[in-house]
Amino acid sequence: MDRLHLIRTFIAVADARSFSAAASRLRVSRASVTKQVAALEATLKVRLFDRTTHAVNLTDAGAALLADGARLLDDFEALKLGIRSTRSAPSGTIRIGTPPSFGTFHLVPAIEAFRSTYPDIRIALSNDDGSLDIVKSGLDFSIRIAHALRDASMISRLLMHVPQVLVAAPSYLDRRGMPKAPRDLAQHNCLVHSVKAPTGIWQFRRGADAFRVRVSGSLSSNFGDAIRSAALVGAGISMHPMYMVDDDIRSGGLRVVMAEYIPTSLEIRAVYTRRDLPLRVSLFLEHLHGWLKGKTSWTAPPRRGERRA
Repeated sequence: MDRLHLIRTFIAVADARSFSAAASRLRVSRASVTKQVAALEATLKVRLFDRTTHAVNLTDAGAALLADGARLLDDFEALKLGIRSTRSAPSGTIRIGTPPSFGTFHLVPAIEAFRSTYPDIRIALSNDDGSLDIVKSGLDFSIRIAHALRDASMISRLLMHVPQVLVAAPSYLDRRGMPKAPRDLAQHNCLVHSVKAPTGIWQFRRGADAFRVRVSGSLSSNFGDAIRSAALVGAGISMHPMYMVDDDIRSGGLRVVMAEYIPTSLEIRAVYTRRDLPLRVSLFLEHLHGWLKGKTSWTAPPRRGERRA
């Protein structure tokens, strides 16, 4: 069997923590996925997963392969794209769905950097809050930012893990005080993203301990920038991906709250419906993956009171 193909299948299972979900995403049978993972384990002479009736967990060897295998596939894709791109100058239009704030402030700069290399490629952006039908909307792919991909049947590429951070304006904290632990949030005005936390539950970890707390407040919205704006004027405490509030923390407009309690991180994924992507789309996804890797300030929330240069 093609070993790169086996690694792709392994990564799909590792991402989904499920053989059935991986099979649905890859559009093959569960038996085929099981056979491919077994073949890879036989080749490497290690067990990659601990499987029980209710869970699929990575072994230490599996965790090591997940990191190294993903890099191997990225390197191979870059090599393949480099060879393909020498044959002709790519052109045409790439149609992309994106959450509005991420598209406006972060995707557009990546697009402009890409077009400096590929000026004959045009980009068409559409607002997608995660509900657009990619096929009916005529999109090549869409950017989805969530705790995990809800539709396991979609083909996706993980572009980046992004930590979230709890923040509030100094004026709010001066008025209401700094919460010390998740249970204290019940006494605070919490600004809730209705898509990322539809039941009003925020989740945290501190070392090996996990915490869940139901929060509420004067404002909820499916638009992250509205919640951020409310936090900036002192309305309450909000939770955001680091890329959304990094500049506000640097400037002092927002302060990190309960930094020792780490909120559940988010995934930035490109989702699409076909494996044989046009060259222009593959080139842009490779560029976007590399561009996001350079955003190191997004991957490590500051400690409470820390100011960034």
